[in-house]
Amino acid sequence: MPYAIIVHGGAWDIPQNAHETHKSGCLKAADLGYRLLADGGSALDAVEAAVRSMEEDPTFDAGKGSFLNSEAEVEMDAMIMEGGDLDFGSVAAVQSIRHPMTLARKVMELSPHCMIVGEGALKFARHVGMDTVTTAELLTERELERWKKIKAERKYEQRRIFEGEPKPSEKRGTVGAVALDKNGLIAAATSTGGTPNKLPGRVGDSPVVGCGTYADNGSAGVSATGLGESLMKVVPARRVCEDVERGMNPMDAASETIKHLGKRVDGLGGVIVLDRNGRIGYSFNTPHMACAYIDVEGKKTVFVRPG
Repeated sequence: MPYAIIVHGGAWDIPQNAHETHKSGCLKAADLGYRLLADGGSALDAVEAAVRSMEEDPTFDAGKGSFLNSEAEVEMDAMIMEGGDLDFGSVAAVQSIRHPMTLARKVMELSPHCMIVGEGALKFARHVGMDTVTTAELLTERELERWKKIKAERKYEQRRIFEGEPKPSEKRGTVGAVALDKNGLIAAATSTGGTPNKLPGRVGDSPVVGCGTYADNGSAGVSATGLGESLMKVVPARRVCEDVERGMNPMDAASETIKHLGKRVDGLGGVIVLDRNGRIGYSFNTPHMACAYIDVEGKKTVFVRPG
């Protein structure tokens, strides 16, 4: 069976001076996941490892370096899904966890539930032996300063992060990965710190099945990124998989869904796709998207491409 991986580092207005860090972070994650696949590892192992790499990188809005909410807290969402039995694990609005992606996988494998949120997710993490961290350990000085600037404004619109604003260098994106392993298993994973200045308890598309993440061995795996409030309205991850299942190639399926996102709800975002044959797809309607993939022939591609 062929094997391949694709990762994204967010779809938004990525400034020129941040392109190289986004490309290097995405490629590092893709390389890590691909090496696991080459050694016979599962797609689940590959996407978890890839996303953990980006959660550790403050370049991205996931794990360390996540956006602060309106009360200067770090609350994160994550989901992982496998396309065999359609099992998934999801956490939302969780605090004090260095790797929400690993916690999401433990929800899938060690609990009878699919999603655990907030304080309950943190209690579960402690129950299964995961270490907790302080907000300070997840916070960057850059994020704290940006939060202070937002608080000084009379009005801050979250949409600005995706379509451009006067100081775009302060922004970062959600991360995600999709992999196909040698046994034909497809897995998808997405992790995020959400949007800046969000209300406590706000949950976006990333941990919601079919919205930010979906995987089905019969069609494809998808990870989405963008303005969650619009993405959830059109369920893009599942929509892409359905189009692939009907015979559309991944690139066209991704493009059609993003066109629908923009036309139907004036939404902003992007998707990455990997189908059961190892074919790659992606599309976005934001100024840029960061992406890296290694295809079934072992060819590496990495870009921060304008929309």
